[in-house]
Amino acid sequence: MEAEPPLYPVAGAVGAQGDEDQLGVPDGPEAPLDELVGAYPNYNEQEEERRYYRRKRLGVLKNVLAASAGGMLTYGVYLGLLQMQLILHYDETYREVKYGNMGLPDIDSKMLMGINVTPIVALLYTPVLIRFFGTKWMMFLAVGIYALFVSTNYWERYYTLVPSAVALGMAIVPLWASMGNYITRMAQKYYEYSHYKEQDEQGPQQRPPRGSHAPYLLVFQAIFYSFFHLSFACAQLPMIYFLNHYLYDLNHTLYKVQNCGTNSQGILTGFNKTVLRTLPRSRNLIVVESVLMAVAFLAMLLVLGLCGAAYRPTEEIDLRSVGWGNIFQLPFKHVRDFRLRHLVPFFIYSGFEVLFACTGLALGYGVCSVGLERLAYVLVAYSLGASAASALGLLGLWLPRPAPLVAGAGLHLLLTVSLFFWAPAPRVLQHIGVLYAVAVLWGVGSALNKTGLSTLLGILYEDKERQDFIFTIYHWWQAIAVFAVYLGSSLPMKAKLTVLLVTLVAAAASYLWMEQKLRRGVVPRQPRIPRPQHKVRGYRYLEEDNSDESDTEGECGGGRGDCAEEEAGPVGSEPGPKPAGLCRRPCPYEQALGGDGPEEQ
Repeated sequence: MEAEPPLYPVAGAVGAQGDEDQLGVPDGPEAPLDELVGAYPNYNEQEEERRYYRRKRLGVLKNVLAASAGGMLTYGVYLGLLQMQLILHYDETYREVKYGNMGLPDIDSKMLMGINVTPIVALLYTPVLIRFFGTKWMMFLAVGIYALFVSTNYWERYYTLVPSAVALGMAIVPLWASMGNYITRMAQKYYEYSHYKEQDEQGPQQRPPRGSHAPYLLVFQAIFYSFFHLSFACAQLPMIYFLNHYLYDLNHTLYKVQNCGTNSQGILTGFNKTVLRTLPRSRNLIVVESVLMAVAFLAMLLVLGLCGAAYRPTEEIDLRSVGWGNIFQLPFKHVRDFRLRHLVPFFIYSGFEVLFACTGLALGYGVCSVGLERLAYVLVAYSLGASAASALGLLGLWLPRPAPLVAGAGLHLLLTVSLFFWAPAPRVLQHIGVLYAVAVLWGVGSALNKTGLSTLLGILYEDKERQDFIFTIYHWWQAIAVFAVYLGSSLPMKAKLTVLLVTLVAAAASYLWMEQKLRRGVVPRQPRIPRPQHKVRGYRYLEEDNSDESDTEGECGGGRGDCAEEEAGPVGSEPGPKPAGLCRRPCPYEQALGGDGPEEQ
């Protein structure tokens, strides 16, 4: 009985055709190795490299769009739910019928206090949380806390609303600081992926030219704030499609209102205590809250699934390894930089003007004169104007750097002075067009302010080791401004406008003074970022040429004074490449072999 032939030819065996296959290549032990394991004959290394970096750039754009959409949905859900909740709880009939003597106004005041007061201490923990969790995961965790706040409104009690409001207040500054850091990092990565050939020629340790990522940063910040300002319009959808059907008209709600605009005192003095014509059914409220909860969950999925990491894993290790005590101290040490000190008035004004648009302008000039049923349309006008005007930040590509910020400040200055002399009459609709125009123009100024500030910080502070500290300081001062507005909500409108005007003039003058100092060549004082102290030495620390070494690590290559302070060089001057890896100690494996690391070579 003959043996069956093998299913597959045996390697090295001579076939029926002799020592060569059909292509004329030897098939036995003499077969050349290149024919078996060599590269694909039509492989084009440059073309594959170009396609690889093209995919990387598309990934960066995907990250920016996902982060922008996630921030828009998160803030839209939060503002929409808070607005609807406060209007329902304001109506005394709704409170008595739904909740009896539970003390809902007291719960609302405690909730607002938790949201506005808690961010005051955010400067103490925000950099630690961002370094501990990482930028992307801090964004995801903060968005999850916003979703938690939405979920507690299914069961409105003191022990659900107030703790969730405190948690939300703790997450405000970390969320927006990590968002600003994330967008700035994406601009820097897009530059690296667009100029990969220059990076290869300069070497991995050579820092890119100062300001090289600025054009991409302008574009990405314009995209982000175009989405973010749409959140104010998204927040009005529950009001337009649900709550407006239950509201009384302006003749009922504004019956006892005497003064509006610049003559008003506090928030809607004389406003009727009953604003709901009929009470919404509990089932309808649950449906609306379920939709908002689904949108908040969608925002979490966008951040989790579509946002890539801001740093490589080795960079994350370096950022954490400078020491938690140093991470805690560095935000305070950065206050020594005169650039930040000059920008603090603008940070404060940035918080003032957003709250004024949502409370002073929308309530004192809008609801007070044209009724609560038109509040949503005033805020939609503000939102659309700000979203469309965010693209004006791209003018920084051709105009001088101060142009967007100064233009936004000038527009707000004209509007603030005009509002000093405008007192619309209650229950009169003839001036509603002027109200919408003022809302749109205020949105244009807000867009120029937000886009210009975030872009300016990303340009002034290019070091990836500092960006989370800088954006933490920026949004912490914004939170302080929001807290000040919360405390002064009962002031007369003229006092509010005066504070707004004085802050705006001081912010513009301080910023222009800073730019003048930089033009004169005044050197800013920056604290030195300590060298990363790695407790575990992995494979990446055995390399003499460490491509993942941070910029600051490359600068302090002599092991000199980790915590010492440095005087930063003038703008445009960059230190030359430093030899990397020569100051490290030998790893345990090298010590066992008796070597002393790279110093022996």
